[in-house]
Amino acid sequence: MSGRSGTSGRSGTSGTSGTSGTSGTAVRAARPGRRTLGDLLVLLWVVVWLGVGRAVHAQVMRLAEPGRTVEEAGRSLGDGLAQAGETVARAPFLGRELQAPFDAAGEAAARLAGAGVAVQDGVSRTALVTALAVAGWPIVVVVGAWALHRWRGARRAAVARRLLARPDGVDLLALRALAAAPLDQLAALGPDVAGAWRRGDPDVTRGLATVALAELGVAPVSPPRT
Repeated sequence: MSGRSGTSGRSGTSGTSGTSGTSGTAVRAARPGRRTLGDLLVLLWVVVWLGVGRAVHAQVMRLAEPGRTVEEAGRSLGDGLAQAGETVARAPFLGRELQAPFDAAGEAAARLAGAGVAVQDGVSRTALVTALAVAGWPIVVVVGAWALHRWRGARRAAVARRLLARPDGVDLLALRALAAAPLDQLAALGPDVAGAWRRGDPDVTRGLATVALAELGVAPVSPPRT
């Protein structure tokens, strides 16, 4: 009975410690990689919806073309009437009387140009509101959710770092990995991970703690210096 226990202890230690380093490296690389991929996907999402918003804004702004046409026509008509009024005003005796209708028509042309400007301003505000309504909420929802996810991850990582400072921190993290880590990561640590952890195998315990820390984005546990 004792010989079987000793054999299993040696095999658990050697088998699991040989793979825990490789698995820990893979896990450490995977978690930051997932976070970076998530950041890139969120950035791509924002860029795509900004492009959609700009396209919507440009399409709505086409409705301002009649307003620009009216403004240009009003200004051109007003300038022409003003010049004509100045010319008529030079006529002897009746110049001032003849200029009055041109001045009145020029004021009407100015009001026409102002109406064109008002149309453009209204379309511009509508284009902005429409673009924000179309593209704003997808950006706000996704970026807000991702920021909340990263904030929660940062809080969990801070708790894990504080836990590492405790004497039993590595054991608690190893227990967390046994309870919550994906099965493929546990299997990569060796054939008898739970048994090696119960026997207090330091390599397996560090490997399990590394798996738990990697899920939280924290640097792995280093073996004690001798």
